[in-house]
Amino acid sequence: MGNKTFPRGGGHIPHRKDATKNKPVMAMPAPQQAVIPLSQHAGAPCRPVVKVGGRVKLGQKIGEAEQYVSAPVHASVSGEVVEITERPLLDGTKSMCVIIENDGLDEAEPLVAQDYSRLSVSQIAELIREAGVVGLGGAGFPTHVKVEPPKPVDTVLINGAECEPYLTCDHRLMLEQPHKLIEGLKILMQAVGARQGIIGVEVNKPEVIRVLEQACAEQSYVRVAGLKVKYPQGAEKQLIKAILGREVPSGGLPADVGCIVQNVQTAVAVTDAVVHGVGLYQRVITVAGAAVYDPRNVLVRIGTPIRDVIDFCGGMGNPAAIIAGGPMTGQLVQDLTAPVVKPLSGILVLSKDEISYELNQPCIRCARCIDHCPMGLQPNFLADWSNKGLYDQAERNHIMDCIECSLCSYVCPAKRGLCRSIQAGKQVVRAGKTAV
Repeated sequence: MGNKTFPRGGGHIPHRKDATKNKPVMAMPAPQQAVIPLSQHAGAPCRPVVKVGGRVKLGQKIGEAEQYVSAPVHASVSGEVVEITERPLLDGTKSMCVIIENDGLDEAEPLVAQDYSRLSVSQIAELIREAGVVGLGGAGFPTHVKVEPPKPVDTVLINGAECEPYLTCDHRLMLEQPHKLIEGLKILMQAVGARQGIIGVEVNKPEVIRVLEQACAEQSYVRVAGLKVKYPQGAEKQLIKAILGREVPSGGLPADVGCIVQNVQTAVAVTDAVVHGVGLYQRVITVAGAAVYDPRNVLVRIGTPIRDVIDFCGGMGNPAAIIAGGPMTGQLVQDLTAPVVKPLSGILVLSKDEISYELNQPCIRCARCIDHCPMGLQPNFLADWSNKGLYDQAERNHIMDCIECSLCSYVCPAKRGLCRSIQAGKQVVRAGKTAV
């Protein structure tokens, strides 16, 4: 098996996965009170369809998506709705939330099994939508939108690279639920009319590659592609280039080059949704970092407070930072009472020895950020133009093509917060286009 990769930029960063990669997923108890945001996906927030004082069942829809780019939300416990109000999210922003007092019964909605081979494309998309499936790698983009691409698609790619340090939740799912992953891939292929499905896995996961190859041995149209260990190998455009040799055009989508990309856990959720009729009310996350006492992968209900998850993993010492997601693309956790949401892939409780502070010293013109940029951009200039308010200049130089992998900030010897500045610039450019 050849080690495929993208040809431009990228880099090698410490993996730091040993603490959790060999630990099986462990389910934690449901929270006493579930705080379920009505906005935990890309697109429009949901409208609550339950009322205070009403009782709900496990898996019942409690938030309805009224816009196309949106996704319903479901109860992660059974019990009484005690409040519908604003609560803080991980990044400090607020969202309307449905708060359910857990009755401890886990009384569930009846499930309806389906033979997906008999379903039409529109029926599959509707089942995925009704289950509230979104991208579980971090972006949270509604999956039903992806399975209705604007152009013909011949390939479905599953991102099993998991190139962010610390995170191993996809690693464990590929080992523990390979057949459910492949079933989800086949459902996605049927939905978009693809003739092949490929699971991309970095070659530092040989046991995963072996298990997946065995699981898809009899599927001539499904295979595993070994990927070189290089960050950000799991980024959508880089994955497409590495496996298929196709380059998504500037401003384009994967469908423009005949493919769609889905996360490992998203594909598993598709199987649950279409075959078993299960809404997305729980997910696996990695809890790691030197400041947490018992790092592990945890199956956790949506709406569980972050503090409860950390306590389930033995509690923490004196962390220097707590990150939601991976260390390269994640966000600082602002409130430990904030709930777990669908796109959350990890909680990193980091010691002072594991973090590096942005100092924003003067640029020394070493060009490391340019050499390592996987999109072939000039991060130093894009950051400067953003900081100076020269957004038109930044847009002309393709600031919107930045994938926000943070590699530029990581390799910068002056410890400049390049990615942070570029993100701010992109927000202004995007807002200007929306206003027009």
